[in-house]
Amino acid sequence: MDPIANMIIGIKNAGNAGRSSAVFPYSKIKESIAEVLKKEGFIKDAEKKTVGGKPSLIVNLLTENRIPKVKGVSRVSKTSKRIYKKYSDIRLVKNGYGAVVLSTSKGVMSGRDARKEKLGGEVLFTIW
Repeated sequence: MDPIANMIIGIKNAGNAGRSSAVFPYSKIKESIAEVLKKEGFIKDAEKKTVGGKPSLIVNLLTENRIPKVKGVSRVSKTSKRIYKKYSDIRLVKNGYGAVVLSTSKGVMSGRDARKEKLGGEVLFTIW
């Protein structure tokens, strides 16, 4: 299975179920994705803890009047087909209400930051 897809779907499903947090197996890419989502305002924070003897990433979710902040996610680049974009081809998601997350040569960043730094890369997913 795709660990990035499992993480973003887990965040969306935990919010829809009314939970305040979600727990995922730890990896550096997941931690950097969580930092981007925190910066973009989709989650409160993420922290690395040991749960059951294994490193885990605990993601605390944001809600507005009991409505989850994350309404939907879409995995763009998959293990079977990688999608790359130049910085000039990165577009807004849902008229600016969403975000696109990319893996660039300078690490994982949002589409806004990638356009500012004139960096392209692999489009991981979109979130709104």
